[in-house]
Amino acid sequence: MTQTASIAAHPNMSHWQERVDLAAAFRWTERLNFHEAVANHFSLAVNEDGTRFLMNPNQMHFRRIKASDLLLLDANDPDTLDMPGAPDPTAWGLHGSIHRRCPHHRCAMHVHSIHATVLASLADSTLPPIDQNTATFFNRYVVDEHFGGLAFEDEGERCAAALQDPSKKVMIMGNHGVMVLGDSVADTFNRLYYFERAAETYIRALQTGRPLRVLSDEIAEKTATELDDYPGQAERHMAELKAILDEEGSNYAS
Repeated sequence: MTQTASIAAHPNMSHWQERVDLAAAFRWTERLNFHEAVANHFSLAVNEDGTRFLMNPNQMHFRRIKASDLLLLDANDPDTLDMPGAPDPTAWGLHGSIHRRCPHHRCAMHVHSIHATVLASLADSTLPPIDQNTATFFNRYVVDEHFGGLAFEDEGERCAAALQDPSKKVMIMGNHGVMVLGDSVADTFNRLYYFERAAETYIRALQTGRPLRVLSDEIAEKTATELDDYPGQAERHMAELKAILDEEGSNYAS
């Protein structure tokens, strides 16, 4: 089904284009093997103050998620976990807290992808700028060193408190995984993709046992700024992924 046909088939489905983009991100995350069984979660704010947001249903595999499956939640609703079809409690704890406390972060993608999680498991989880991809994140991430167990509401609130700076678009969650943030689905998914690539480059470089060639702070910041301002890459990345899914006859946009 084409995206236009999907919109016509679901005339009362709110925030349809946002749903389609988020569903595509779930499908591609699974294809890249960044997912983990029926865990992990993405969310996208759809109102001005960021408190109403779309999120994946409880324990649904990323490969099957469709635009119409996504939950529309209110971060300020204390009864969310009591409603029929309630979200995963840890997803609610983490994403509800972010959308309640960090309106500057419109989209949040949390995964336990292999290389990001390896990085998060090191005693020093910082990511040195050793190439263009790692330099992308220079001064643009925070490392959480205080893992407190599953991300129920208290843990979610603690994580959200560390994301008050809008310039910090990645949280390396020590002993856990990674949280990637952005202004839109395209922006956030593109950042998620490149963070995993950057983490893989760093981990593989460490595996050689040889000294690293680390960029200067000046060049790392210059590179990161240039990539921040690079025109349209995230949008084209997402558009191409959706085009591939459409060519394959995927039902993500239904």
